[in-house]
Amino acid sequence: MSTINQGAHMSLGLILIDIQNDYFQDGRMELEGSDQAAINAAKLLEYFRTRQLPIFHIQHLARQAGATFFLPNTAGAEIHRSVKPVGDEKIVQKQYPNSFRETGLLQQLQAANIQRLIVAGMMTHMCVDATVRAACDYGYDCLIASDACATRSLQLGDRIVAAQDVHTAFLAALNGVYGKVLPSNEIMYEMDRMPAE
Repeated sequence: MSTINQGAHMSLGLILIDIQNDYFQDGRMELEGSDQAAINAAKLLEYFRTRQLPIFHIQHLARQAGATFFLPNTAGAEIHRSVKPVGDEKIVQKQYPNSFRETGLLQQLQAANIQRLIVAGMMTHMCVDATVRAACDYGYDCLIASDACATRSLQLGDRIVAAQDVHTAFLAALNGVYGKVLPSNEIMYEMDRMPAE
């Protein structure tokens, strides 16, 4: 797998997945660490904005029967204020964990000639994981911002897996095969070292 400092800024795109109100305090599905993850995602967003690099906001809208959060036309489904889209930044709406499934994301990335993706968002074990794996299958190099993602505790039978363990396990599984996992500041440092076009 190629590293971030091969190639040029032009081929980079930022994908922010499901950083929406329901994942924060008083939301319908509050995650652990969502505030700090959003702060770091916002730093990546600002980095891309100041360099006029392509940005893609992914917004989940739950339309299936029995859905309890991200319901269409609710405040909880709105993108969080910390990473609110501005100008002509793309918003891709989805209904499945994989951001590519039944959306125009792949076509938009191809149209922008993007080859490498910086990925951040929520939940680490669900939509971030599904999207990164799909992106890899489509041939994209992915860098996943470990401190700009958040998740929640999970339970299987009588066993509870703490949110931090869920987060670490899923990032560890992605790292090396499906992408490269780094803190957001290291990703920005690597991008700054990229050769100019």
